[in-house]
Amino acid sequence: MTNSKTPKIGVIGGSGLYSIDQIEDVKEIEIDTPFGKTSEKILQGKISGIDVFFLARHGKHHSFLPTEVPYKANIWALKSLGVRWIISASAVGSLQREIKPLDVVIPDQFIDRTHNRPISFFGNGSVAHISIADPFCNNLSKIIFDVASPLMPEGRDLHIGGTYLCMEGPAFSTRAESEFYRSLNCSIIGMTNHSEARLAREAEIAYSTIAMSTDYDCWHEDHDNVTVEMVVSNLRSNAELAAKIICGCVKKIGATEPTSIAHNALEYALLTQKEHVPSETREKLNLLTKKYWGEFSSSEN
Repeated sequence: MTNSKTPKIGVIGGSGLYSIDQIEDVKEIEIDTPFGKTSEKILQGKISGIDVFFLARHGKHHSFLPTEVPYKANIWALKSLGVRWIISASAVGSLQREIKPLDVVIPDQFIDRTHNRPISFFGNGSVAHISIADPFCNNLSKIIFDVASPLMPEGRDLHIGGTYLCMEGPAFSTRAESEFYRSLNCSIIGMTNHSEARLAREAEIAYSTIAMSTDYDCWHEDHDNVTVEMVVSNLRSNAELAAKIICGCVKKIGATEPTSIAHNALEYALLTQKEHVPSETREKLNLLTKKYWGEFSSSEN
């Protein structure tokens, strides 16, 4: 089934990807959200005539720790712009020997090891339980895989599927932690994507990620040979490839927009009856819930 409207696509750039040169007619947008300011001004433009909204996760000068990223504001702002698809690009460490530095992984699962993150827009008098058994949009991940496959440079492999271990940071793992994550059969480790994926699902936005390996995590016997210069060089190379993949994905989604279970994630998730939700909470949630509860009016409560 194809959506008759032109899709709007959000792109969240991680370490090394702070803009995309291929976006045309760019203008900066600053959005006030009920959850504060976004990480950076959103860059609105077009790729092949398709509306694209780019946001640098850590700010264009990389000013936010993973814990400090305003995840709620970022996702809320993209939702307010009509975004239905988010492609995330992220730097990760490899937890498996076969995932080499400069390889690309399209994960299909998460394990959350964070402890100081917003995990829901809900609360404060409103309860919702979304299904996140499959946290990434399968259809979007397939598009990324199909686009990325012919773009992979020689010697760099593309891996479909795998578990992303999301840690709090900002310090990297101890060796014991790294070995523990490997024992859980995790594929890669990062510090941001799980937080975004949960909130995107509550916002009924399809979300998937292009995880770009910069190095092996510290379990690897040669990890001490990894230098900052090597990681920075890999970040630059990954950013160039990520931009090409994202442009191809935008074109493909624009040509025939797929469906996603994420687009109706709240349909059976809202437990609190709207008349029992405090006005302040209803107002904050209106963007997400008006499809089911109707437009909020302060006179209701």
